[in-house]
Amino acid sequence: MAVVIFYEKPGCRNNTRQKAMLRAAGHQPESRNLLSEHWTPEKLRLFFGDLPVTEWFNRSASRIKSGSVKPDELDAETALQLMVSEPLLIRRPLLQVGEVRSVGFDTDEINSWIGLNPVDICGLDVETCPRSHEETPCSMPSAV
Repeated sequence: MAVVIFYEKPGCRNNTRQKAMLRAAGHQPESRNLLSEHWTPEKLRLFFGDLPVTEWFNRSASRIKSGSVKPDELDAETALQLMVSEPLLIRRPLLQVGEVRSVGFDTDEINSWIGLNPVDICGLDVETCPRSHEETPCSMPSAV
């Protein structure tokens, strides 16, 4: 069992599903509000590891969808400054277990890292905002 610091956008349906998956695997997610956290570029950078800058962003953010922010045209420093000033641009969730940090909810990576029980997610995309695509109804572990 791992204590998982889980930075989320409150009310996000996928973040709720992701926390339920962690609980079903025996982990203890500790929710933190991604939008009200005091971010610095240095603190935020720790979550992105070796990922390219384009993978740091929430592709469902309205400024990205509108084209006013173009992640593929940004360097790391500029991207971090934008995300610190506008946390909705940050890909969710940000996860931390001990000193290890990551971004997003790739179930295979999380299973390799801390372990996830096989959960039937009915083909749902648990990373992309469900409001940006149509979902297939199914049951998920309850969000206790």
